Amino acid sequence: MDPTAWQLWLIAAIVLGAMEIKLSGFVTLWFALGALMASLIAGAGVGLDGQLVMFTLVSTALFGASRTIFKHVFMRDAVRLKTGIEAMLGQEAVVMEALSDPHGGTVRINGELWMARSLSGPLPEGERVTVEQIEGLKLWVRRPSASHEVSLHQPQRKKKETVGWD
Repeated sequence: MDPTAWQLWLIAAIVLGAMEIKLSGFVTLWFALGALMASLIAGAGVGLDGQLVMFTLVSTALFGASRTIFKHVFMRDAVRLKTGIEAMLGQEAVVMEALSDPHGGTVRINGELWMARSLSGPLPEGERVTVEQIEGLKLWVRRPSASHEVSLHQPQRKKKETVGWD
């Protein structure tokens, strides 16, 4: 008894499905489904060229859409986890070195010392502040009860021009 084309495609689908169970990564699953579709159209009497086209189209389409499929099916209720600098926004920090207007100071947040500037005027050592913005390696902080009307950017100072050797 010689196997027919649809049986060969079905065997390929089963083997690829078993490989998907053994391996991780959801790669061979799409080829298994492509082989299953090729098996169905082979059973309907479509020639080898049509079977190969169906296998290629289904496998490629599912492989290309897999990120979208998983995102909408498995990740629809997932909460986005904030990490790194993004996680510091809105968190509380403690002033370790007083924050003065021209130069700022340092704050401790999550056990680390960071350079900081105040959005709510000078802040003494030991005061608790909230991180509002991050620019490079500098945190912009304010008292938790301070209003949000303070500008984040300091006005540019004009450089003093020197003429000659004073």
